[in-house]
Amino acid sequence: MAMLRVSITADDHIQGSEDAATTLVEYGDYECPHCGAAHHVVKQLQRHYGKGLRFVFRNFPLAQIHAQAEAAAEAAEFAGANDKFWEMHDGIYENQQRLGITLLLELAGRIGLAGDDLRKSLESHEYAAKVRQDFLGGVRSGVNGTPAFFINGLRHDGAYDFEILKAAIEGQLLQMKAAG
Repeated sequence: MAMLRVSITADDHIQGSEDAATTLVEYGDYECPHCGAAHHVVKQLQRHYGKGLRFVFRNFPLAQIHAQAEAAAEAAEFAGANDKFWEMHDGIYENQQRLGITLLLELAGRIGLAGDDLRKSLESHEYAAKVRQDFLGGVRSGVNGTPAFFINGLRHDGAYDFEILKAAIEGQLLQMKAAG
């Protein structure tokens, strides 16, 4: 089973406590319809586990097949640099069917960021290096498609619907209990 090769750091986008029993890392692509479906599953898992789940999102844009994925990831990073990552992240996935520069600029305005600043950032690819860093970390960890999930550092190779991810998390929790 593949393992997460890049440690979680303060540079990551994290929701939840560092001492949560379970850490779920997702490598995702903002244009991928499967990631769009998984977004709702992650939200459901967060509601179910509450403080027991820490969620980390990393960019893995499949730019060869998703023309808007790279710009969306850079826009999310721009928002993150302005303490609005999760607002942009959720906005993109909740409006995925309209993904494009118009939506990204609209979302920036909605969350209190200047559209002109976002446009300049996208034109200069200001956050491309961060997106690339996430992508390469995913490659090192064996990610070859999206969404890709890691539960407590181990890649989840099954489906990503709520019940299957919940069962995988429960299995990890049982293993942790047995080991310690």
